[in-house]
Amino acid sequence: MDSSTPTRGQIERALSQRIQALYRNQLEHQPSRISCQIFDEKVAIILEDSITQPEQLLVNTGQEELAQEVRSEIDEALKPQIQSIIEEVVGVGVVDLLSNAKLDTGRTATVAILAETPKLRNMP
Repeated sequence: MDSSTPTRGQIERALSQRIQALYRNQLEHQPSRISCQIFDEKVAIILEDSITQPEQLLVNTGQEELAQEVRSEIDEALKPQIQSIIEEVVGVGVVDLLSNAKLDTGRTATVAILAETPKLRNMP
């Protein structure tokens, strides 16, 4: 594979940066950490501190069910944009995108199932 083919690390960093920018631009919120890992035809994305201030306010005032509904709607609204980012950065179509958030830990996890294993350059 030639040197123009990106490495796994380059793709994972690019995904993290693009998703960070999406949260910042769309939600005016910045998760503290985003981890992306590509394995075979899957991409796992973990966001730390992904819960926004309005969601946290709902949780703190005893409205966890409403906060969970809001989070589900946010995840659903972001899904097409996240899918597009993954397809653009990885260069492979996404056939399924699964996402879930835990209000008590502030983490959001997304798993993308790709149409095929992306072509990545191995580091020596």
